[in-house]
Amino acid sequence: MLEHKKSILENSVLVGVMTPKVPEDVVDEHLDELDFLTLTAGGKVLRRFKQRIKTPNPRTLIGSGKMAEIEEFVKENEIDSVIFDD
Repeated sequence: MLEHKKSILENSVLVGVMTPKVPEDVVDEHLDELDFLTLTAGGKVLRRFKQRIKTPNPRTLIGSGKMAEIEEFVKENEIDSVIFDD
C-alpha cells in the first residue's frame, strides 16, 4: 500500500528586472519559467515583483524602494524564499 505524504510548499516570491536591453515581455517569460521551476522544487509563488531600472544595483540588483516593498511583503506573508531572475 502506498502512503501519501502531505507536502508543504515553501512560500516564495519572484523578482525580475526590466532594463533598456531587457523588455517587460522577456522578463514575464523568464518569471513564468522561474515560477514553474519553483513549483517543481517544492515552492509556491505568492507574488511577482518587477522593477524597471536603467542600471541594476551591483549589491541588490533592485533599488532601495523596491527592496523595502519586497521586505514588507516577506514579513507580512511568511515568505521562505525570494528568488531573483538574474
